[in-house]
Amino acid sequence: MPIQFDVDPPVAQLAASTAEFVRDVVIPAERECGGSVHDAPEALREALQKGAREAGVFAPHVPTRWGGHGLDLRGQAVVFEAAGYSLLGPLALNCAAPDEGNMHLLEKVATEEQKQKYLRPLAAGETRSCFAMTEPAPGAGADPRSLRTTATRVPGGWRIDGRKWFITGADGAGFAIVMARTSGSPGDPGGATMFLVDADTPGMRIFRTIETLDESLFAGHSEIVFEGCVVGEEQVLGAVDRGFDGAQVRLGPARLTHCMRWLGAARRAQEVALERAGSRTAFGSVLGDLGMVQQMLADSEIDIEASRALILRTAWELDTGSAAAVQLTSVSKTFVAEAVNRVVDRAVQICGALGISAADAPLARLLREVRPFRIYDGPSETHRFAIARRAVRPYRQPRTGAVDGS
Repeated sequence: MPIQFDVDPPVAQLAASTAEFVRDVVIPAERECGGSVHDAPEALREALQKGAREAGVFAPHVPTRWGGHGLDLRGQAVVFEAAGYSLLGPLALNCAAPDEGNMHLLEKVATEEQKQKYLRPLAAGETRSCFAMTEPAPGAGADPRSLRTTATRVPGGWRIDGRKWFITGADGAGFAIVMARTSGSPGDPGGATMFLVDADTPGMRIFRTIETLDESLFAGHSEIVFEGCVVGEEQVLGAVDRGFDGAQVRLGPARLTHCMRWLGAARRAQEVALERAGSRTAFGSVLGDLGMVQQMLADSEIDIEASRALILRTAWELDTGSAAAVQLTSVSKTFVAEAVNRVVDRAVQICGALGISAADAPLARLLREVRPFRIYDGPSETHRFAIARRAVRPYRQPRTGAVDGS
């Protein structure tokens, strides 16, 4: 089947409307708060999302049943890039992490009753959510098999005990999707289960807010403690002991949508650099006529175009259910995360003092925000390990007792 990169006219129009909304409404709001929304009031999120609804661009990824535009991943790619042009664009469209990934997971895995209780208000922007898997060392991180939080059967349900940290959006969220071990021991490849835990459930509490380099993810990152937190059997999301399988339903597409959003930020940085290179005079010419600046600009153009092509290819593979999607998701996450960092870093370098003046240009904010992308949803090193392992698998020879001495 040939790969189709064409964008349907309605999707192209939605992307154009998103770009206009981001330029006219979201960027002014971003400038006002400096791009920092770790402790921003809910009123800011509600106002931005109200504006997105009025502009007709709200929830592009959400199925039409739940009030969204129902775009597939190829459609999301162009719209999410337009939203990501501002740090607050995804928040305004209700397609920011972690809510966007959680909506996808709930749509694919939740029961009808769970969808009505959790997905419906989440898709409408009436509540927020978080995904609680990462733990303090030596618990789950880049290696989820290290999971130490436990869920033990009790009459009528499960008791959850453990500690989670770096849980994005937990402060003020209406509910959490919690990964806990229901069988086996840390290091085992299975034995995890996902649970839907309402924020007011006794035994679940936010221990602290973590100060981080980035500040544009709403409500920031928190450490959560579970002590005797009891949930009913109906709060199990998916199958018992199959939580890692369920998480992959979320994590693959979520990694790609991260790439889409951050590509928008890279494109914004490049446009700032291009404007500076075309107007700033130094050494008898505009910067854009100097060879070293030209090289940086050209390399950034290459990184942006290559990232966009890789995102679209991977989106196609995911949309069509291709087995190649697993490998390409890791390839895309690794390449785009590093390419986005390169583009923003070059823009800062080209703009010089302006590049690091946060009040005069967005580049300093963007540089701060994109750096963690090489860690979030799997660090580059973990993805490279997985990419190489899959690549060599078809060539691996059966082991024999003999040693080849040639």
